[in-house]
Parts: sequence; structure tokens; C-alpha cells
Amino acid sequence: MNQREKILAVSVGGVVLLFAAIYALQVVILQPVRELDRRIAGTKERLAKIQTERRNYFAAEDRLKTITSRTFADTIDQASARSGEMLTQQILAAGLRETSFTRTPFGPRVLRGANEIGWNVQGDGALSNVVNLVFLLNETPWLHRTEGLVVASGDSPGVVRVRFRYLTLVIEPAPEVTRTNLVARHGLDSPRRHLLNAIVSRDILRPYIRRPPTPIPGQPSTPSKQRNAPLGPENFRVVSLSEWQGRPEVHVRDLAAQKTMVFRPGDELGGGTVAMVDYRPLPKPGNSLLQSFSRVILQIGDEYWAVERGRTLADKRRLTPAELPPDLVRPH
Repeated sequence: MNQREKILAVSVGGVVLLFAAIYALQVVILQPVRELDRRIAGTKERLAKIQTERRNYFAAEDRLKTITSRTFADTIDQASARSGEMLTQQILAAGLRETSFTRTPFGPRVLRGANEIGWNVQGDGALSNVVNLVFLLNETPWLHRTEGLVVASGDSPGVVRVRFRYLTLVIEPAPEVTRTNLVARHGLDSPRRHLLNAIVSRDILRPYIRRPPTPIPGQPSTPSKQRNAPLGPENFRVVSLSEWQGRPEVHVRDLAAQKTMVFRPGDELGGGTVAMVDYRPLPKPGNSLLQSFSRVILQIGDEYWAVERGRTLADKRRLTPAELPPDLVRPH
């Protein structure tokens, strides 16, 4: 091997040794450093996620405390009592009579993290006062929801019947909060209430009454046979199905005499006997897309017939055994 070949071999060996040293440096030093960098980056990512979750937790806790401060109480019994007292105050503040309204408790219905309770409210009064009540309940500062609002015409112009459900929540478990006296942002003298005056001034719920025919001169307006003939069932309309002191009442309007009669279970009505008042929400006969919230059930012989609220006795329909409420289902 001459001198040139020796120099070439030494150069090649030096390059090989250099690459081997670089590879050894990567394996021994750089690879652990890179692995450490990956672990540090993963730890930083987990820490950032923990910090985000911590911030979200405290933000959610603050929101929950804010919501809880707007509830009536931390227990179901206290919340039911205070919400019922509030309803009575709002009925009186609206200018309505407390005795004209019935309030039956609803719930509790178990939800995730809370219990839903409330009151089924129904009653009648002047249209302007009923609008006041709906407005005041909508503006109450407590945590609530008003649903199922139904307003129907009453026995005379300007008088309506209203039915709705007032619901609230009892947080469980409830965080510790300091409750203050909540005040509604808007009252009956606010411009927001005045926006509803058109409902009252137009009396849009007044029932349509057909104008009587013009009497013929020299002829009595009602023949003697018609004056003495008994009125048919189409002249008697079920206008209200309410409760008074825990007993259901059926209010029937005599359209000819323009007077309202009150019947209770056991009284004779429509050729039968009032069996009960059914408050189950069911599809409305003739239109399954709507719901009927109450009906009077008559027993005629061995059969049961139902008349929906707002219908006349001529609209009664026979109930099948499957449609009977549990209290009327006969044991086999």
C-alpha cells in the first residue's frame, strides 16, 4: 500500500468514525433529550387542560350560585310553600279575587341536579286583571317557567277564564348562597305592561253571538209552542270545570236564559249523573294535534259519556273502557 492509498484509507476511516460518533451522539444524548421534550410538551398540555377545566368549574359554580340565589328555597317543602304564597300575592296584586282561583301542587319531578315543582292554576276574572296576572308572573325575578297558558271566554263580555302551570326548580345539592329580597324589574305601571292594552281594549276573546232575526210586525217573536218547548242539549254549554275547597264543580251556561248553573258529582245533568271531572290532558276530539285539559264524565245507565270543556251537552261522546280514567275502571 503506497502513501496515497494510506491517506485515502485514513480519510475514509475518519469519515466512518465521524458518522459513527454522530449516530452515537444522537442515540446517547439527543434521543433522550427529544423524548424528554415530548414528555414536557405532554405535561404542559395536560396542565393547560386541567387549568381550563378548573376555570370552567369555578365559572359553572358561580353560575350555579347565581341561579340558586333566584330559587325559592333549598328544600321542596319550603319552595312549594313560598311559591304558593307568591302566587297568592300576584293574584291579589293583579286585582283578582283569591277565591276565584284554584291552585293544585305539581311535582316534584326529578331532573338531573334538580327537582321540578310548581302549581296548576286556574280561575276567572276581568280580562284586564288576567292580563295583569300573566304579566306579573312573567316578570317575577325567581327562577320559573310558565307553560300551558290557556285563556278562554267567560260568561260575560270582558270576563275570561285562564289556566296555566307555574314551574320552578329546587337545586339538589344546592350550593350555599345568601338569598336577598328579589324585586321584579317591571311593574304594572311600566311601558311594557301598556303594550298589552290592545288585548283588553279590543276584547278579542268575547264569544260571537249571532244577531237575532228581525221580528215581523204583527207576529209574536216566539210561537207559543216554542215558548213552552223544553230546551235541547245544544243550549247548555260546559263553561268551567274547576275545584272549590277540594271538590270539583261543573259550571254549565244556559245560553237561552243567560245564566250559569253549578253541578257537583252525584247531581243529575244531561239525562244522567255527574260521575266525575277528569283533569287528564288528552288529545282533543276531532283534532288530535290539540290537547283538552278537562272534561265532565256523565253516567247514563251503564255507560259513561264525556263532554269537553267549552262544548255543549249535545257534543257528548261515549267513552270506551280504554278511555275511562282509573277511578272509573271497573275491576274484572
